[in-house]
Amino acid sequence: MLDLIPKPRSRFLRVQCPECGNEQVIFGCPATVVKCIGCGRVIAEPRASKGLIKAKILEVLE
Repeated sequence: MLDLIPKPRSRFLRVQCPECGNEQVIFGCPATVVKCIGCGRVIAEPRASKGLIKAKILEVLE
């Protein structure tokens, strides 16, 4: 079956900061550096296509 509307390959992620344990939702392909809102540690960095996630991924939101 032909899909007329393609599904996006990017997702939102619920992650947990390894330093303070704070949970937050981030984009899986960030365009800028993402910092933890609790302690300020960098938890995601932009890369060529996908982001470099430096936190524990708890859930992939669809």
